[in-house]
Amino acid sequence: MNWTDERVEKLKKLWSEGLSASQIAAQLGGVSRNAVIGKVHRLSLPGRAKAGGSAAAAPRTKRTTAPPRAPNYASKVATRTVSRVQGATVLKEEVEVDLVAEEDFVPASNVVVPMTRRLVLTQLTERTCKWPVGDPLKDDFHFCGNDCAEAGPYCTAHARLAYQPSAERRRVR
Repeated sequence: MNWTDERVEKLKKLWSEGLSASQIAAQLGGVSRNAVIGKVHRLSLPGRAKAGGSAAAAPRTKRTTAPPRAPNYASKVATRTVSRVQGATVLKEEVEVDLVAEEDFVPASNVVVPMTRRLVLTQLTERTCKWPVGDPLKDDFHFCGNDCAEAGPYCTAHARLAYQPSAERRRVR
């Protein structure tokens, strides 16, 4: 492993911020904790700053969250502190996260949800809608059971959901 000027500067910066040798090794990559300690001693760097960083160290960015409902949908970047385990050491590092505003969901006002007859599998016939409703592993699972056309297994409302034209499916995405 070669210590380039750039890597040495990053080592000095991280050491002055109070990061441990393990954390520095993880951020530099391709170097062990012992290699970091050896380089620190060869450079005669002062003792490591306390774990919060010194007053002279660069302040860390506070955690930010996405705005509740921003009108524009441009992504923003925030810095977050995350913990990860490397061997027996828990490392904390700051990562940049793209934040995207959430889109407000406005349900369509002209949607009609059909009433279902709540049939179980053994009650289905060729003329009943076979649209499943709910989780099959739960007790309240059932099928729609409304009358269906001869052409398919679903009632009119569920056939519209099941068989959408390809152009309409692309537009929904």
